[in-house]
Amino acid sequence: MLRLFLLMTIVEICAAQIDITLSVYTVTSKTLTMEWTPFPGASFYKLKATPKNSPQGQVFVQFGHSTILGSITSLTPNTQYMVQIEAIDDQMAVLVSGETDALTAPEIPVISSTYSKSSESITVEFPLVTGATSYILRAESKIGTFFSETRVLGSPGTIEGLQVYTEYEISIMSRNAGGRSQPSYPSDQRTVIAPPDLITTSPNSTSIVIRWAPVEHAVLYTFIIIQEGSTVHIDRNTSDTELVISGLKPGTNYTIKAQALDDMGRPGDDQTFSQITRPSSPDVLDVQISQGRSNTMVYWEAVKGATYYTVWTTNKQTCNGTSPSSCILEPVECGQNQTLSVTAYNDAGPSDPSNPALYLTYPCPPNNTRVEEYEPGNCSVIWDEVEMVDYYMVFVKDNDGNEKLCNTTETSCSFECMCGHFFISIVVPYNLAGGSPVVELVNYTTIPCCPESINITLVSSETVEIEWSEVSGAELYAVTAEETNDIIHCNDTENICALSDLECDTTYSIKVTPCSEIRGCNKTCKAHTQVTAPCAPEIINITQVNEETYRVHFSTPNREGTVYTITASVPGTTQSHVCTSTESSCELTGLPCGTIFEVMGVAQTNGGGRSLPGYDEILETGPCCPQSVVVKQVTQAMTNVSWTEASGARSFITSLKSRRGEAKCHTVDNSCLMGCITCGTNYTISMEAISSTGHKSECSYNGFSSSPCCPTNIKLYRIPGKLQLRVYWRSLGPHIYNHSVKLTGRMADLNCEAAPGVRYCDVEESACGNVYTVLITPVLPDGTKADFCQERTYSVPCPGNADILMVNV
Repeated sequence: MLRLFLLMTIVEICAAQIDITLSVYTVTSKTLTMEWTPFPGASFYKLKATPKNSPQGQVFVQFGHSTILGSITSLTPNTQYMVQIEAIDDQMAVLVSGETDALTAPEIPVISSTYSKSSESITVEFPLVTGATSYILRAESKIGTFFSETRVLGSPGTIEGLQVYTEYEISIMSRNAGGRSQPSYPSDQRTVIAPPDLITTSPNSTSIVIRWAPVEHAVLYTFIIIQEGSTVHIDRNTSDTELVISGLKPGTNYTIKAQALDDMGRPGDDQTFSQITRPSSPDVLDVQISQGRSNTMVYWEAVKGATYYTVWTTNKQTCNGTSPSSCILEPVECGQNQTLSVTAYNDAGPSDPSNPALYLTYPCPPNNTRVEEYEPGNCSVIWDEVEMVDYYMVFVKDNDGNEKLCNTTETSCSFECMCGHFFISIVVPYNLAGGSPVVELVNYTTIPCCPESINITLVSSETVEIEWSEVSGAELYAVTAEETNDIIHCNDTENICALSDLECDTTYSIKVTPCSEIRGCNKTCKAHTQVTAPCAPEIINITQVNEETYRVHFSTPNREGTVYTITASVPGTTQSHVCTSTESSCELTGLPCGTIFEVMGVAQTNGGGRSLPGYDEILETGPCCPQSVVVKQVTQAMTNVSWTEASGARSFITSLKSRRGEAKCHTVDNSCLMGCITCGTNYTISMEAISSTGHKSECSYNGFSSSPCCPTNIKLYRIPGKLQLRVYWRSLGPHIYNHSVKLTGRMADLNCEAAPGVRYCDVEESACGNVYTVLITPVLPDGTKADFCQERTYSVPCPGNADILMVNV
């Protein structure tokens, strides 16, 4: 039973975990350290390593049940192993196992030698190890403040980034895909001292000066100086921090190798520098002023080692050149009798200047060159005297192509100069070096001539157009009029001008003055006269003469004989009315009612033409009266008056007048509801038609009579002992109308009519106990009845109840 229980327990455990995981933790040349997952129920673990491609035997080791990390030693370097882990219970039964492959690291390498050629590195030499794919160089300072590892592929290998003149412990490890070996036996090595940091200069063409800051731990400095292109070298040793090398060749590169030695005589890191000596002084070969004399060419002999040259003159002009050995001085300074020298340059600095050479230039152009016109048509070119000049050449040319040439030793040259011409003059001084190419062009313009023909045209009532022939030499034209205080109206280059905004009905004296920018304007030209158009009349007022005639009063601002035309026109139409006069008024006739006219005037003379239109004045004729008026009575005291459209009228005041009073209304409509009407009265009808600006027209129409008055105090009686009713009323106004009586009930409608002057009417009742609506209206002669009298309602009892019937409300 116990074995069965244990077997079931093992089965349950295996069901819960049937695997164990094995992995490599670390590797060395002869050791594999493995890591595995724990397995429940295991009493101990057995770790085995079997070489896969080697006849060597299997190696194993056992660990307790709580161990999950263990090592197998005594293995062969650079060998592939199959590693297996077994979980074993206390009955020595294997519960579960796992396996994996592992590769041991290569053999531990051996350092052959170490040395330092650089102050920041140490080089390690070693024999190669079988199976190693790379190597790890390890450096550790003796005081333990620095540690580094450098990966190299083979021997020799160098460790970089070290400190200057510092002791290090050096070791090496081999490495393959499995891992790295243990470090080799260490070797001590010190980095060398730093090289001196040189500052080199060449103070002249035959020496080099070397300076440097002291190097720590250095007791001696060695130098090797080699000339470029030569195998000869100069050796120098010194304990100072400055060294002068003399007797060198000019313009030559020298390579300088420097090292510092420590107190044990070990050379430190070396450093190589290059320094060129200054070039020798060049010789000036030639100085030439080029054709056209715009620059000067300077030629010199090239010297060895020079990269460029600078030419210096005593008047501070310079130019630079490289190859060929020349440069250009530009611009050339005129009138110079100077010297120049050439200096060669390279990276070391300048050479000594060359011997001075003579530098002679052409003369300068004269100052203050000008043209003076002593009298019209006689001019002279004048200039200031120039130093070092033998003679002057003067050229004068006008805009027609005419030329004049002077060769003189004086400082003036005369020539003929007509009006309206443009002159260019040049003065060129000459000496033994030639003529100055830099000359001043002097422009001179004579005063423009007056135009030969002028045409003046009146193009509008107050605008004059002037056109004239073009004038040679005129750059612009100024047009003035004496009557406008000679204010310039046009200042333009065109030969046409318009004088606008002139005074009307005025004679102007117009002058065209040609001008040039340099010489100004020719004010000797004669004036021409022109009369402007007449002034526009101003309408003073408009008075109505009769219904269709209006008199227009206007100003007369022009000379006698001016004809004034007054026009009244309807905007937006072709309708117009005209009157003319040479006086201050005229009459417009046949003007229709209800029309708004724009009235304006113009003036016309034989010499000045037609004026501008005067300002418009609005003439509004009285509004038209409506053609017909209709009066309809709405109630006994109220009528509705309507009328037809009336042109020009915006509102109406309608009046109904009688001897008993007056009714009036003011409206913008074509009808009006009027109260205060007395019944049975004759009325006259009048109306005022009013325009939008307040103009009124009086209108009269035939009168009308108001409707007869409706009866009042209506009563209904029963005649005693009969089925008969009597309607009684009172009547206002004249008793000249019949009255119609109508009783309307539920069971019968009763009617009767009373003669003029009778105030009652009897009707037969077919049945008693009825309710009647009683309506009594006057009857006009044409048989029409007033339709605004009010009805009364009565309840009619049967006989014996009452004699007077009361109104039901």
